[in-house]
This record gives sequence, structure tokens and C-alpha cells, in this order.
Amino acid sequence: MNNRERMLAAMKGQATDRPAVFSANQTATYAQMDATGAEWPEAHQKAETMAKLAAGAYTVLGFDAVRVPYCQTFEAEALGSTIKYAGREGVPRIDVHAYHLGDEPSYPDDFLERGRIPELIKAVRLLKEQYGDQVAVMGNVVGPFSVAANLVGITEILKASFKKPESIMPYLEVAEKAGTALGRALVEAGADILVIEDMMASIDVISPPIFEKVAQPFEKKQIDSLPAVPTIMHICGRVNPIGRLIAETGATAISVEPSVDAPALREILAGFDRPIPLIGGVDAVVTLFSGTPEDVKNDVRKALADGYDMIAPGCSVPPSAETANLRAMVEAAQEAA
Repeated sequence: MNNRERMLAAMKGQATDRPAVFSANQTATYAQMDATGAEWPEAHQKAETMAKLAAGAYTVLGFDAVRVPYCQTFEAEALGSTIKYAGREGVPRIDVHAYHLGDEPSYPDDFLERGRIPELIKAVRLLKEQYGDQVAVMGNVVGPFSVAANLVGITEILKASFKKPESIMPYLEVAEKAGTALGRALVEAGADILVIEDMMASIDVISPPIFEKVAQPFEKKQIDSLPAVPTIMHICGRVNPIGRLIAETGATAISVEPSVDAPALREILAGFDRPIPLIGGVDAVVTLFSGTPEDVKNDVRKALADGYDMIAPGCSVPPSAETANLRAMVEAAQEAA
């Protein structure tokens, strides 16, 4: 199987020649920037540089999928929040939120033409044109709860979701609409798979009942409204208490951090009438950043024993991670074949 065939078969729960290896979250490292000649901050801003750096996940690391972008600010910026760049060393962050809680948010008709959205769409198109028959191309959208937090501030969203959840519904509605529109555009541009990162919907910061009431319904609405391509839902933290709810969004596969009890979550997913691949297994910080290639291989072996279907870092790849550590993920998967 080539990388694309392996990735798409694994997403369907089909047999593959070896476990698929990729990253559901950001993939760029400084070593890849040196190898490809494409670096931040330009890779956050310009389609050609964005795609060139993203291709490194395939050409340098040997991953089965490439993805853009490298931050979670595109939708919020296009909806009115301002961002602050961090040069070559980091990802853009929200600088000034578009709204104060209580303001009336709006979805602009020209959303897909705002900010860096056109560059992101073009980057997916370039990746598809250049590598689309060899490797799976993934586009990323930010989940509704996290976009809403980027519009008014995470502290305000968390307080309101507990005390007055109805007050954040307008922001969630605009956030879902924006992410869905972007997802459709990325598929039209050539994305084989859509990743939905709703990192701020983690039960490390909101309780399972709040997740069920204010986050999950909008995630489900988004997936229901997207084109019929495979989707990956990524939520940080130990998601076991909300595993069933995540699966009920309709996500094709679920990406998790190593803090998750994988065998227990695997049992929950087995109760559905469709295969739901479990993605992750490699600790992004302890292993990829601080460990050795053999440590990485040990993580992969344990992940496969624990029931992970597809191997990936549990969170964003640390930019300082060594190429040898990232390649070790692929080597361990090859050894397990």
C-alpha cells in the first residue's frame, strides 16, 4: 500500500499492511523547516510556504498524511479577533478577542475571503496537486467550542458555560457555521480527511455534563453538515467519561492524548455499529521531545497492545522534536507489520 491508501483504509477500519502513522495535530518542526526551506511565520501566512512545510511530514518524516495549518486561529481571525505572531519560534495566538460576552456576534457573508482563510484553502489545493496520489491530505478546522473561546476568551466561556450556558449559544452558532464553511471549502480544494480540533472542550476544563450540553451538540451539527469525507475529532485530556458522546458526534475516528485509558475507551467504541479507529499513543512531550527513538518505539508498541488503531502523537508535535524520534514512529509501525 502507498501512504494514501494505507491512511484511508485505516480510517475505514480496514486491514492495512502496517499501522498508519501520522499526526492529527500540527506537524512542523524546526528540523523540517531547515530541510524544506519553509518556515514560520511565513508558513502561517502564505499558501506556498504553508504547503511546502506541511509536505515535510511525508518527505522528511515518512508519515502517511500531511496537514495544514499549524495553529488554531484562522477562523477566529476571520471572525474579528486579532492575532499575534511569534516569529519562527511559535504559533500565532489570539491577541484581542473579537467580542465581549454579551455582544451580538455575526457571521460575515465573505468569511471564506477573510484573513488567511484563502491561503489555507490554496495550501490544501497545492498539497493535493503535488502529493495527492501519494499521501493523504488533511485539512484542519477548529471545533465550535474552541472557536467560541477564541472569540470572547476562554475564561469568559468557561464561566458562562457553567453559570449561564444560554449566553454562549450565539457564539457557538457562529463558530460552528464558520468551521463548517471552512471544512466544506477544504474538501472542495482536495482534502481527503478533515480534522476537527476542539481542544478547549476538554473535560480537564469543563465537566462531562457541560460538554454534553454546550459542546457536543455543535460538534455533531458540524459533522452532520460537512461533506461525506472521513473526520477525526481531537479533544485533549482524559476523555473516557465522554467517549460515547464523542463517538455520537458521528466522527469517523477519535484522536486522544496518552492520559486516556485506551483499552477502556476501545470497549466503548466497540459498542457502536461502525468501526471507530482510535488514534494516538505517543506522548508528544515526554517521548517525542525529551525521549529517544527507542522510547518512541516503546510508546508505539504499547499503543498497539492497548488497542490503538492508528499511531500518532497525542497532541501537537513539539517544534523542537528530533527527526529521528518522529521517524521512529514509522519504523516501529513497520516492525509491527
